[in-house]
Amino acid sequence: MIILPAIDLLGRKVVRLSQGEESSAKVYSENPLEFVQQFQNAGAKWLHVVNLDGAFGRSGINESVISEIAKSTSLKVELGGGIRSLDTIGYWLNRGVSRVVIGSAAVQKPEMVAKAIKNYGNEAVVVGIDMRDGKVAVHGWTDTTETDAVDLARKMKSIGVSHLIITDIATDGMLSGPKLDVMIKIAEETEMKVIASGGVGKLEDLALIAEYTQVGIEGAIVGRAIYEKTLDIGEAFRKFSR
Repeated sequence: MIILPAIDLLGRKVVRLSQGEESSAKVYSENPLEFVQQFQNAGAKWLHVVNLDGAFGRSGINESVISEIAKSTSLKVELGGGIRSLDTIGYWLNRGVSRVVIGSAAVQKPEMVAKAIKNYGNEAVVVGIDMRDGKVAVHGWTDTTETDAVDLARKMKSIGVSHLIITDIATDGMLSGPKLDVMIKIAEETEMKVIASGGVGKLEDLALIAEYTQVGIEGAIVGRAIYEKTLDIGEAFRKFSR
């Protein structure tokens, strides 16, 4: 199973939000690179980065930080947040990011996703489906659409997407355990690879996710559990990572 420690960047600082609410931001570090190097030292291979300012429509604020992380560590960086054009995708892939996550644009501009897959391949471009009660949320989770998460996954499959990151907003940052039912349904029905996001609070939660690797749940994103020390990320890598 792939375990991706996560950092959320807001104003060039490492923060965590609860259920996507900007007002809930708690600052964990003002030195993102130093923070990330701790993950690398613990055995991480991947890093999931969310550019919150980008997701909220404020471009440029975290660009230098993200570029420095991509260039100064051995980690493969997966970046999401405000990536809504082909130019932005190319910009980040040319600056050392291993793959970009398209979220809101997958709902609003699926033709752009198809072009991105054609230009850069389905390993470099993945789709993030953020859902609230099974419906897709966009624009930093500020708007919930009527689009069904399963229907969107099927559509993405039809245009060539092979990897999804699925976040259950209700569990994100709550350390209450993952909610996997819709994620499992999507993995089984589409045969796409799914990374689960939201709710991981302890090693037992990762053990639960690992039970579904055979049906296509290929990994998990872990954030707040690391910061609040309810989960030892080094032990998680040793037990579950590949």
